[in-house]
Formats: sequence, structure tokens, C-alpha cells
Amino acid sequence: MNEITRTPSPDQPRSIIFIAYPEMGLLDLTGAQTVFWAASKAMSKRGLPGYERHTASLDGGLIQTAEGLAVDTLALSDFTDQPIDTLIVPGAPNIRQAMNESLELVAWLQAASAKARRTASVCSGAFLLAQAGLLDGRRAATHWLLCDMLKQGFPSIEVDSDAIFIQQGSVWTSAGVSAGIDLALALVEADCGREVALEVARELVVFLKRPGGQAQYSQLLQAQTGDSAAFDHLHLWVAQNLNHENLTVEVLAQQVQMSPRNFARVYKLKTGRTPAKAVEVMRLEAARRLLEDSERNIDQIARLCGFGDEERMRFTFQRNLSISPRDYRKRFSR
Repeated sequence: MNEITRTPSPDQPRSIIFIAYPEMGLLDLTGAQTVFWAASKAMSKRGLPGYERHTASLDGGLIQTAEGLAVDTLALSDFTDQPIDTLIVPGAPNIRQAMNESLELVAWLQAASAKARRTASVCSGAFLLAQAGLLDGRRAATHWLLCDMLKQGFPSIEVDSDAIFIQQGSVWTSAGVSAGIDLALALVEADCGREVALEVARELVVFLKRPGGQAQYSQLLQAQTGDSAAFDHLHLWVAQNLNHENLTVEVLAQQVQMSPRNFARVYKLKTGRTPAKAVEVMRLEAARRLLEDSERNIDQIARLCGFGDEERMRFTFQRNLSISPRDYRKRFSR
């Protein structure tokens, strides 16, 4: 898909349209809005334009959120002939219903995104982007609970269940709920630079870049849902034996009394991961918990979690979380 690059005028505020619809998630909307509000303050102090923020729905007026708070909105038709820098689509707890009731909104989004510099979604808002055809052939993120639903409904999308947010050209998607703040901070950094984004992050008391993937759920808990429940006993056994370094396909296959080849095939089919990757993420989660909650040294944690030594654990942390175990502990140790 060809991308059209639109560079905003440096002396004009960027226009951001937050698209509202009935029963949308309140924090999906307001988390990102607060980031851009704080960024506008930071830019104003520097004598620079910030963001013009508008919340708009199909017909305008009050829109009831899923949490029960009504949000006053403008009509989307008010922006038909106005330049739009960024479109942001929040998610909804009942996204299936929203998709069924938002066909006119999706059509507007499809047309408007072709003129906007970029389009973004928060949480399950990715489904509306998908419905508009904006995610065809792209990687995308959404709430971890909805990843399988997004894959099944839109097979052409490469769904990343670990990412906090993803940029694919002019289209950005983010993970569940509060990840909209991470997404908005990344957009601010791209627009205004790291210094402004850091100032916003400090004011909101959040990290500029949350380390790692979508750390919203336990890998073991996630492994116990859906078709992968067939391997519940295996996952519990692995969790209890992470200190063993040789958790190979052969060893795991023996636990479930399957041939290694058949086990590897069935496991990938039911869980979406290879056995080796599953062991790695379970080791990683165990190490993260120990770094957060214990006073054990790094090398002890590496051995307890089956990495063998600190260097192998550091490599795994960098590959999956883009942060070292020592820096992770500094940020998250309790």
C-alpha cells in the first residue's frame, strides 16, 4: 500500500479528531486526549503550536460511554473540508456491537483517513480500522483478549499479541486501554521531539517508553484459555521446572506422551507459539517477577529461571523487551 507523506505546517497547530461513538471506552478516549493536552501546554511554553483537539461523532451531541459518562461531541461533517492531521479511534468493551452499528462511521473513517496524515486506534478500535480496510496486509495490535478475534475476523492482518503499539506507515494501533497513553506519547515524540514527550510523561507520571511487550497478562494464565487448554498440565509442569535448562521439544513431548514432531505441530496449531518460544516467555515472566519482587542477584535469577547465566538472560530481555534485566529491576523493583 502506498503511503502519502503529509508534513504539517510548522506554524500551525495539528488538528486531532477523536472519533466518538456510543458505548466506547472512556479511558481509551481520555488517556490519549490528556497526553495531547499536556503536549500542547509544553509546546506553548516554547512559543510553538501544539494540537487542536476535537471529539466528534456522526451527528454530534452527547455520546454515552460504556462507563456511563456522556461526552459532548461535534459532528464529523464539520471537518469534511478541514485539514486533519491525526484521526484517533477509541475501542469499546462490546466491539462486535460497535462494528454492527457503526457502518456509516466506518465509511467516514475510510474516506477521511485517505486525507489525514495518520490514523490511529486504541485497544479494540483496531476492529473499526480493520473494518475500514486500513489494516489489510499490516501488523496490528489490540487488547490481548481480542487478538484471536481480530485474526479470525480479518485474516490478512498480522496480529501482534505482545506489542504495546505498532506503527505501519501512516497507521498506528495500540494494545489494551491504557496503552493509548503509550501510543499518544509516541505520536507526540514523533511530532514534537523527545524533550517535549519526556516533559509530558513526567507530568502524567508515566514512562515515556514502557519496556517490553504488552505486560497486561500472565503467560501461564493466557495459556489456559481456548484450544491451548489441552496443554494445561504441561504448562504447569514447565512453570514448576523452569530451573532446568534442557526443556527441549523432546522433553516436553515426553510429558504429554507424543512424538516430538507431532507435539511441535499440534502445540503451534493450538497455542500460536512454538514450544521453544512458549518456554522462553514463561522463563521471561518468571524472571520479571523475581526482579520486581525479590532481592536475589541477577545471576541467581538467571539460574532459577533456566537461562543458565546472566548473559543469556540479558540477551532474552533485550530481544523481547528492549531492556536489560538490571534496568528492568531499576524501573520496576518494589
